[in-house]
Amino acid sequence: MGDGLEAGTRDRGGDDVSGGRAPQLQGAGARSPFPPIASFAFLSDCHTGALVAPDGAVGWLCPPSFDAPSVFATILDRQAGYFRFAPFDVNAPSARTYEPGTNVLITTWKTPTGWAEVRDALTVVPRATPDTTTPHTRAPDDADAAHCLVRTVRCFAGHVEMELLCEPVFDYGRVDAVWEAADEHSATASGAGSSLRLRSDLRLGIQGGHVRARHTLHAGEQAFCSLSWADDLEGPASAEEASADLDSTVAFWRDWLSDATIPDHPWREALERSALTIKGLTYMPTGATVAALTTSLPETPGGERNWDYRYNWIRDSSFTVQALHYLDLDWEADEFVEFLSGLETNDDGSLQIMYGIDGRRDLTERALDHLTGYRGSRPVRTGNGAFAQRQNDLYGAVLDAILMHSRRSQRVPRSLWPLIRSQAESASVAWREPDQGIWEARGEPQHYVSSKIMCWVALDRAAKLGRIVGDAERATEWRGVADEIAADIIGNGLSDRGVLRQHYGTDALDASALLAAIYGFLEPDDERLRATVLAIADELSEDGFALRYRTDETDDGLSGREGTFLICSFWLVSALTIIGEGKRARALMEKLLRIVSPLGLLAEEFDTETGQHLGNFPQAFSHLALIEAARRIIMIERLIEFV
Repeated sequence: MGDGLEAGTRDRGGDDVSGGRAPQLQGAGARSPFPPIASFAFLSDCHTGALVAPDGAVGWLCPPSFDAPSVFATILDRQAGYFRFAPFDVNAPSARTYEPGTNVLITTWKTPTGWAEVRDALTVVPRATPDTTTPHTRAPDDADAAHCLVRTVRCFAGHVEMELLCEPVFDYGRVDAVWEAADEHSATASGAGSSLRLRSDLRLGIQGGHVRARHTLHAGEQAFCSLSWADDLEGPASAEEASADLDSTVAFWRDWLSDATIPDHPWREALERSALTIKGLTYMPTGATVAALTTSLPETPGGERNWDYRYNWIRDSSFTVQALHYLDLDWEADEFVEFLSGLETNDDGSLQIMYGIDGRRDLTERALDHLTGYRGSRPVRTGNGAFAQRQNDLYGAVLDAILMHSRRSQRVPRSLWPLIRSQAESASVAWREPDQGIWEARGEPQHYVSSKIMCWVALDRAAKLGRIVGDAERATEWRGVADEIAADIIGNGLSDRGVLRQHYGTDALDASALLAAIYGFLEPDDERLRATVLAIADELSEDGFALRYRTDETDDGLSGREGTFLICSFWLVSALTIIGEGKRARALMEKLLRIVSPLGLLAEEFDTETGQHLGNFPQAFSHLALIEAARRIIMIERLIEFV
């Protein structure tokens, strides 16, 4: 469906998600529909990312980094910046796909008069000089971001009338662009202290806050446009240079993926796309991984459950390291662990639950009241107030990641030992205290069972790490605390029917209890684990997909319902596999793979009533959990085949 509007005919209203280009407005009642979240394509240069709607319009881009203010944000407000390069008056492409093994998008268009193919990418090219736009604190790769969006088109049959319409609105849609033309083929947009340079071999015309071009291509002809935000605003100046940069970007992604070991299995495509998505959500200068590309895509359309996910959540760490090592991407795992080791701790030695991609600690939450939000979902937020919460699960995530990495690398780096000690000592104290829990509830703190389990993980892993480095005294001490935590959970965290509770004092279910299986808190043949997993599968699900919890049973400080959580559904696959329910696990896995987006991407949630993806997109945690679930099933299948 159309993501864009003709310049000068924009409308703030509308919650329709049907197909078709936004109509020519006929007064105040006309609407501009928002595309379904899962219809967007994801581009990345490992510094920032873009979302491209099916009609060829860029709906989200924040240069030069993931967490910078947007210049195109029609996914949050139909007036917040727009950039389309596609056939005129045609909005439904014939096909969209990624070039295999890449995050380079190919869109094929059939018009009434011909056929054309558009290639889109945030380009990554060989770099001989240091990056001054987003400087690295880690060793840079041989190839790096060009800080440029490159778009080419080739007409391969008949003739096609192409349209270019570029209308950036800086600072999350607050500051209109001021354009200055260099010549007919180059113009610079400025606003809010930033600049963008648009180049094209089409003749550009400035009309107020936007630039427009139209040109008819005949069979065999090609054209390009590029938008640069590099310090020097340099970018390709011809179709040949643009194609060369796209080819370099294809080579970058394929070279990276060639280092991964992807099982020869029917799920290979899903694993490859998940790996490419996680890499695309990784901030190359520091090694941090953002939870998702976007902010404020709603968990409930029209509701208030809208959060900024463009930061690094520490709890993702163990799943990130595990996925990277499973795919034999050891260099990537090492970069991420190095990022963890360099983070500034709180006064008590603990880590925050999340950090900025540059390691900054202050992520103060603010509302952008001038934006309508996706389908009227307000407030739109930047920052995330949960950064200051107490969430006791993070100690276990960090130490599990370090233990996995240490076993893989066969060493515990000296630089990590202070972090290991501080997290173990913090967990030894914090486990007795209530917290906000893994889901960052904004209600009263509780003694969440999953938080206790992860504190047990922290001390269990710390004890093992202590033995590896030869510190027997601390290893024994930490093992004793782990045993104490386990006894407390068994004594207070089980309902009368032997099922792990959401928190002490309630019998409500919570999908985070599945972590008891994934992290090995209970043995696979333990009846209490089996009862917990089956209770979640049978009682905390909609159409087979798992919920986090029942919102009417949980004080999370918010109103409204939410969809099923994809990470919880993949956790359920893993847990079912662990307790020996392999047939049921595989059936759920196949069901989950059928609801990935047309381009193989996953959001945070899935609404079983509407079939729509909900929440920020694409979501790293969903793809990490997919890899984890697939890994377990494939290992069991191959073990059975071997036997």
